[in-house]
Amino acid sequence: MPRSVRLPGLAARFLPAILSVGALLAAWESYVRIAGLPPATLPAPSRVLAQAFAERAALLANSWPTLQATLAGFAASLLIAFVFSVLIDFVPRLRSALMPVFVISQTLPLVAIAPLIVLWFGFGLLPKILLVALVTFFPMLVALTRGYAATEPEIEELLTTMGASRWKRFCAARLPSSLPYFFAGLRISITYAVVGAIFAEYAGAARGLGIYILNAKNNFRADLVLAAVLVSALLTLLLFSLAVLAERLTMPWHRANEDDPE
Repeated sequence: MPRSVRLPGLAARFLPAILSVGALLAAWESYVRIAGLPPATLPAPSRVLAQAFAERAALLANSWPTLQATLAGFAASLLIAFVFSVLIDFVPRLRSALMPVFVISQTLPLVAIAPLIVLWFGFGLLPKILLVALVTFFPMLVALTRGYAATEPEIEELLTTMGASRWKRFCAARLPSSLPYFFAGLRISITYAVVGAIFAEYAGAARGLGIYILNAKNNFRADLVLAAVLVSALLTLLLFSLAVLAERLTMPWHRANEDDPE
């Protein structure tokens, strides 16, 4: 499709989100100004943006450790989820044994488990990786196992009649069938990863957005807290966009279907 025809479509896709965010910020700004609230209680968006710009050096310096913990933890999460999904797919009885354990792991309150993990593993990168992996691996595991199960039986039967081994059938049919589910899980999990890293830093760290937020809170600087939250949101949007880009590059036929649903 010509680019000149696609641009209006892209503008129409993002315009509602831009308008809704703009309306929310305008309502927030108006409420703070009309109510005359002090910045320590509820800073206006304009003040948050001004403080974010003024503190950009400190925010950038603390964003890097958070991004490192996020990426390392999410990579560990993907590896753990893939290994267990393959084990469960090859040995179905493991599903009954492991799934309750995995579900229980998702019921653990982070506010209780995060300080313990920091106590056990120190203030380095490892406890943050573990917490990010704990928060994000389960959606990936469920997405992958669901994707394997969505394989069309006719394809597997055809491969079986051709003498393909269990592993070859997995690589040729079940693994490709899981791609749409994998990327759906990826987009869900990546939104939790940054929050998990910040929460781990909040429980105990030397640097990072979590520590920055904690210090700003202790100094009653709500504007700096929200400035760090803004950076966290931008990091999450960036990672989400990269996940969408990876999906489109890996499965271009899905993009074609979205552009031309007919």
